[in-house]
Amino acid sequence: MEIIEGNIIDVHTNQIYPGKIFVSNGKILKIEKSNQIYSTFISPGFIDAHVHIESSMLTPEHFSDLIISKGTLAIVNDPHEIANVMGERGVRFMIDNSRKARVKCFFGIPSCVPATPFDSAGEIISTEMTERLAATKEFVCLSEMMDIPGVLNESPEVVQKIKIAKKYHLKIDGHAPLLSGEALKKYVQAGISTDHECSNLDEALEKIDAGMKILIREGSAAKNYNALKSLIASHPDSVMFCTDDAHPDEIIRNGHIDYLVRSALKDGFDLFTVLRIASLNPVKHYNLSVGTIQVGENADFIRIRNLESFEVLEAYKDGRKVYEKGENLSPVIQDTTDFSELNRFFQHKIDVSYLRKEVVSKQNLCIEVTDGEIITSKSFFDSDSGSNFESDIDRDILKIVYLNRYSLDKKPQVSWIKGIGLKEGAFATSIAHDSHNILAVGCSDSDIQEVINRLIENKGGLVVKNASGLYMLELPIGGIMSDKNAWEVAERYEFLTMELKNTGCRLTSPFMTLAFMSLIVIPELKIGEKGLFDFKSFRFLEEDKE
Repeated sequence: MEIIEGNIIDVHTNQIYPGKIFVSNGKILKIEKSNQIYSTFISPGFIDAHVHIESSMLTPEHFSDLIISKGTLAIVNDPHEIANVMGERGVRFMIDNSRKARVKCFFGIPSCVPATPFDSAGEIISTEMTERLAATKEFVCLSEMMDIPGVLNESPEVVQKIKIAKKYHLKIDGHAPLLSGEALKKYVQAGISTDHECSNLDEALEKIDAGMKILIREGSAAKNYNALKSLIASHPDSVMFCTDDAHPDEIIRNGHIDYLVRSALKDGFDLFTVLRIASLNPVKHYNLSVGTIQVGENADFIRIRNLESFEVLEAYKDGRKVYEKGENLSPVIQDTTDFSELNRFFQHKIDVSYLRKEVVSKQNLCIEVTDGEIITSKSFFDSDSGSNFESDIDRDILKIVYLNRYSLDKKPQVSWIKGIGLKEGAFATSIAHDSHNILAVGCSDSDIQEVINRLIENKGGLVVKNASGLYMLELPIGGIMSDKNAWEVAERYEFLTMELKNTGCRLTSPFMTLAFMSLIVIPELKIGEKGLFDFKSFRFLEEDKE
């Protein structure tokens, strides 16, 4: 039996008291109050209620090494990124690798692979696969239902997947940006219980009134805490915290769920309310086997220095200490596993002539991005340019290219984008939500060609080209994840970001922002298999010309 002592934070009774926790066989046998004076606090560990580990570019094992030091003890992971590349095999890889993780990894079954019928992914998750995965009892939810038209129009495949989730008593996560009115009611009536895409308070309140739980998201590309934070006080039982997509450099610099906890406390919200949102609410909603410092539960908790910094000194999972401050979390020895079979990259190098794009009118449509948002807007620009328009740096109009990496017979889709700020060169990524094809932005066709061809040559990664050279972060696992630890990945990622900012890019997280430019289930204008896609009409605009 082990005894852990400290000032115990009881989120069930709203008390903090000095006490002893008696642990045996991974469970809490009893908790006794003490007359001792302690300088540290014992708190429930934090839970990220919705995250895509792959977006960190790390494996579950390496991701856990990073977030355990921030007090996160459990995550609800949606592996739809790797599923879009490798299908069921990719999901199985994530689960198998998570068994080596320090944190508790719970999984959702990806509901939309590909995200919509308009996407072209490497693999699919069919209804038959969904049934097979659900029957394993290894999942806690059907992950975000992005096919809103499929729900509203009662698509047979969508209806069947929802039925499977209900059959196996799985929660059904939502993805419904700006959905409201009768459409929202029908979406919720289908059985969908959460949404992490709210970007304003009125939207969140309407969804709560409709019966949904709202996940307050603070990731690397989408940051919604400030817009939604009043829900912590007004609807504390209806909210949870999540990151959705977070890069390792930002987690190292700012934190993970602990960042949301600290932010909420600085804004004056009640300690116990904040901690329940960060721990108890997701446990109850998803029925997670995570302890919250109660007798008979799993011995899962963290020891923190104080209630301001929430600096984590120790972390316990099932009664076993899995982290202690000061230990080396970035070992030099790397995994020697051969990941070459966990990828699908069939595109050949492209010729620069494929990148030509004519300016056909005075009013040329352009994607406009806003820093810190994944929702885009429509912009237009005038030009008297000739047959091929590459960029107008003074007006911040650059060329954006989408290229399918799974098929040899697909040529690039080319359009324009505003809001990046790049003054020279180009950058490209094979992390492109959700199908993970190739996206590139640049000032000249030749630079765009070079970064795309480097990606193809290395079968995935992040690439930057500027006047000083060409730089890359290789991502051998599915073209979206590294086999290296979080600190190595973060260092290289920060280097690439700085090279971009040195050339004028004004985005806080340029690669993350670019990755969402092909996510056509997010308003308002994106680029995909047939060019620009309009979210409101839910169609490719190029089809109007056919």
